[in-house]
Amino acid sequence: MSILVFGASGQLGQCLAQVAQERGSTSLVFLPEAEANILNPEGLQALFARYQPSYCINCAAYTAVDKAEDEVELARRVNRDGVANLAQFCGQHGTVLIQISTDFVFAGTGNQPLVETDEVAPLSVYGLTKLEGELVIPEYTGRYFILRTSWLYSEYAGNFVKTMLKLGREREELRVIWDQVGTPTYAIDLAGCILTIIDSGSQAFGTYHYSNEGLTSWYDFATAIFQISQTAVKTVPIRTAEYPTKATRPAYSVMDKSKIKTQLGLAIPHWRHSLQVCLSRLATLS
Repeated sequence: MSILVFGASGQLGQCLAQVAQERGSTSLVFLPEAEANILNPEGLQALFARYQPSYCINCAAYTAVDKAEDEVELARRVNRDGVANLAQFCGQHGTVLIQISTDFVFAGTGNQPLVETDEVAPLSVYGLTKLEGELVIPEYTGRYFILRTSWLYSEYAGNFVKTMLKLGREREELRVIWDQVGTPTYAIDLAGCILTIIDSGSQAFGTYHYSNEGLTSWYDFATAIFQISQTAVKTVPIRTAEYPTKATRPAYSVMDKSKIKTQLGLAIPHWRHSLQVCLSRLATLS
């Protein structure tokens, strides 16, 4: 069995490589970007013919949320058209597609944990193009898992945790938004979930939510980062309106994980526990 990983050099791709190594899994093929362009159908055709993959994990995406407001067509090409290309070849080869999506497909105007069947209403170009990527998959294959996740971080690439640690060392005070509520997701945990889906051989295809347990605001998340890492910096809570951005973010994007826990028997760690693990690993790298 071979498992193709697209977007292998990104945050989640690197986490998949780490978890696969820890589990002794040798089936994953981490493709170099030059060889694995999801916008190149001819290249994809050659890859699928060569590897005849049982699974395809798509970690490739346009994720510059604010920049996407100005680069609409580029974001759409990657997040919709690239996914369509993968779905088409997965359908032709009987390959199971695992597509990573986002909480940004929701408007986030409620106050109850979001289930997979809740109404989608993205507020940003990024959210819209990721939703378009979700919707195009069933046109080509019924053998897919769409995993919506949120607030992804890890030891790898750029993310909120690493940015806060950097700024915390440089400044005496940080202003952080407190009126956006969601759940951080340790990308190592998400990678473990993906490999568990594959190892289980589950045929319960469809859309699922995955994040760590619990909920928090960006302000409380930042405060926890500084407390656990023993970084001496003052955090000041501010409203979203005090920190304007091009793209509108969901105010409440806590996702209900009941479906994936039931289907896979997963025990999902609380966000604070996983944050402690990540910070501990980061400390050994510094």
